[in-house]
This record gives sequence, C-alpha cells and structure tokens, in this order.
Amino acid sequence: MRRLANYFLRGLLIAAPIAVTGYLCWVAIRWVDSLFGTRIPGLGIAILLVGLTLLGAVASNYLTRSFIGLTDRLLERLPFVRLVYSSIKDLLSAFVGEQRRFNRPVRVELGPGEATFVVLGFMTSDALDHLGLSGYVAVYLPFSYSVAGHLIVVPADRVTPLAVDATDAMAFLLSGGVTRSAGPSGRR
Repeated sequence: MRRLANYFLRGLLIAAPIAVTGYLCWVAIRWVDSLFGTRIPGLGIAILLVGLTLLGAVASNYLTRSFIGLTDRLLERLPFVRLVYSSIKDLLSAFVGEQRRFNRPVRVELGPGEATFVVLGFMTSDALDHLGLSGYVAVYLPFSYSVAGHLIVVPADRVTPLAVDATDAMAFLLSGGVTRSAGPSGRR
C-alpha cells in the first residue's frame, strides 16, 4: 500500500505542474483571443506577436523615435499618468531592453561580526552620491514567488558580485532557492 501511495505522489508531482502550466497557458491564450474577438485558438497570440514586432520595427525608425520621445515626455508631465506610466516603463525596462537593470547579481553581507548573514539580490545602482550617500550602493532583493521586493542601501564594501548568469540568479531567487541554475553543461 505504501508503494502505491509513493507511485501516486510521484505521478502527482509530474502531472500537476504540467496540468497547471497547460491550463494557465490555455486561459491566457483564450483571454488574448477574446481581446481580438477571434474564435480560432491562438490567433490572438499570433496577432499580438506580429503587432508588437511591427511596432518595434516602426519604432526603430528615426522619425518614429522622435514621435515616441515626444509622447514619452508628454506622458511623464501629466499628474498621476506620470506615476503609472513611468513605473510600468521602468519595471519593464529593468527586465528587458537595452537598459536592463537586473543584470548584476550580488551577495550582500548584513549584520556585524559573528551575526553576519548573506542575502542575494541585484545591484541596481553603484553610486548614490546624488542622495548624499557616498560609498553606498543600491541592491534590489526580489521576493520569492512574487514580482515585489525590497531595495536596500548598503556600504559598497559589503557587496560582492556573483559569477553567475543573471537569469539563473533570478530564477533561483524567485523560486525560493528551489530552482538550480543550468550549469556549464546546460543540464539542471
């Protein structure tokens, strides 16, 4: 009986992540399809991908870039809109694009002497002189299973860069330390 229970739990550990992932993908596909009013599953995602790619191509044009810059400056001057727009823009650009900010994984030693413990995060600013904090750096500590986190300001000598890929470090942190990075062989 115990062996059957172990087989059941092993099967559950294999099937549950696949089923939940499949279900969430299906819900996302249906939601995007409903935005475009299509009844063909996946057509909405295809339209969205093509549309975003075309938008990126058009935005690469010099004339279009100046228009986008003008729109950007306008949105950043409007009360409340500025807060929402700049927050979303900064969050997205921190993860993707040319100005990625979560690309420097670090370890931070906190606490004095024997009580020192280590936290992992991403250095987001290596100079805080403009805040009157010379010799300090900003480190973002993401929460596990969340998009939220803490920003801490610590002396630069307490921060050590990690020799790991930023994507692997983010996966490790967001999974609560459960996900292991894919080593040199690419296997987990």
